[in-house]
Amino acid sequence: MAPDPFSSLRIAEYRAFLGAMAAVFAATQIQTAVLGWQVYALTGDPLSLGFVGLAEAVPFLTLTLFGGWAADRIDRRLIALASLAVIAGSGAWLLTTSLGPVESPLPLYGAQALAGLGRAFFRPASASLGTELVPREQYQNAASWRSSIFHSTMIVGPAAGGALIALGGPRLAYAVEMGLLGVGLAALLAVAPRPRAPVARRHPFTEIAEGVRFVFREPLLLGPLSLDLFAVLFGGATALLPIFARDVLHVGEVGFGILRAAPAVGSVATSLALARFGHFQRAGRALLACVALFGVSWIAFALSRNYWLSAAILVLGGALDAVSVVLRSTLVQSFTPQEMMGRVSAVNSLFIGSSNELGAFESGVAAKVLGTVPSVIFGGTMTLLTVGLVAWRAPRLRRLTRIA
Repeated sequence: MAPDPFSSLRIAEYRAFLGAMAAVFAATQIQTAVLGWQVYALTGDPLSLGFVGLAEAVPFLTLTLFGGWAADRIDRRLIALASLAVIAGSGAWLLTTSLGPVESPLPLYGAQALAGLGRAFFRPASASLGTELVPREQYQNAASWRSSIFHSTMIVGPAAGGALIALGGPRLAYAVEMGLLGVGLAALLAVAPRPRAPVARRHPFTEIAEGVRFVFREPLLLGPLSLDLFAVLFGGATALLPIFARDVLHVGEVGFGILRAAPAVGSVATSLALARFGHFQRAGRALLACVALFGVSWIAFALSRNYWLSAAILVLGGALDAVSVVLRSTLVQSFTPQEMMGRVSAVNSLFIGSSNELGAFESGVAAKVLGTVPSVIFGGTMTLLTVGLVAWRAPRLRRLTRIA
């Protein structure tokens, strides 16, 4: 019998959860896109874009394992609500700062650091909360829908960010962001509380280490997480798109917004296809091939001088990345006991955060040292080397068929 593509959506609380995630994801995408444009317009320095990523990465990477530990000990919904309030504080800081002339990027970095603090607890709490709302056999379907929602906001958020900058400047963009975060809080309140069952208490560091060891002892988790870490750390140059938009392709705010959203167009199409057609017959090979082609797509993007060709390449790269996102999420959920889901989700978030936020810093530094285009070519090449190393060192992943 054909799989039901809407199986997880038939659960009312999961629909409310996805609605909350859609609003929050859209808000954070607007903030990231507008902040990058605002900082580069203020400084004209590629390294300043790296500092945007670093400002978020430091608190996030420092605290996310504690966020995962808390998600296994406290009501995950409560943690998600509290941390979302902190993220809203970051948006309020940016809105207040942008009401007058901004002469230094330091307040903008501070607001992004506050967002990193909130996301350190929000990401593992929300990821593990999502697994409590659907039965295990629907994990891939749920992951596909969540990925499609996330990447849909990556289309709407950056494109809206570019348009909002053109219409009313950063202050209008941050005001819209605050409205979306309010919608996210309201939708998350529709999910019933999820108190954790009482367990024997041990030292937090002991329990955190238990989650880390679990990931590093399971090749089917460590391999995909390593692929994501190094592929996006070196191969993803999203933080440099303001430079490509202004200095290479010579387009304005709206053109930048389209470029920023283009990878998500491919991601949404792929995620919806995965929800409709179900499982891969050779999941491991598909994962390795898609990550390798993801690296090739960034090399092609760096060499392109045609705006629409560049946008099309970004669409293709997003489609390839979506396969990695869905398969990694399904593997983490399927091979992790529910009582450890928060801590393992935190390790997953640590890998993702390292690749995204530190990747933004690495992109800025590499662009400063090597030049913008050579740095992206170098990153794509490093992605290809990473795929080869993981394929060699993780034969179980290479031979993985269907995820059960």
